[in-house]
Amino acid sequence: MLLKGTKLYSILFIKCPRCHKGEFLEANPYKLSNFNKVKKHCPKCDLKYSIEPSFYTGSMYVSYAVGIAVAVAVYVLTLLFGLQTSIGTLFTLIVVALVLTMPWIAAVSKIIWANFFFKFDKKIAQNVN
Repeated sequence: MLLKGTKLYSILFIKCPRCHKGEFLEANPYKLSNFNKVKKHCPKCDLKYSIEPSFYTGSMYVSYAVGIAVAVAVYVLTLLFGLQTSIGTLFTLIVVALVLTMPWIAAVSKIIWANFFFKFDKKIAQNVN
């Protein structure tokens, strides 16, 4: 069960790492006009999401790992479903999966990166409405 107070809750629901109630992104990751734009502050607990300029540059390393995980998942799913595909077809499936999940990967990598630096505060979460 995903309980508030765990980093997994913040990551899966893309919520504020400190209060788990405020939105982390300006809009849905797939809304291309605000492509994964992180809010300046949490609307609930007023946590400043960016410690320094270019803070989320480090999330590129996380997005690489998440992208590899997606590619491996596609490969494992082709094996589980018994699809006998050529290398070219498998490569195409992986590229299509990565292109389709690119906005989600970017959003998740930013919230994972933020969770490295901010931690859940139960007192603040209880005081936020």
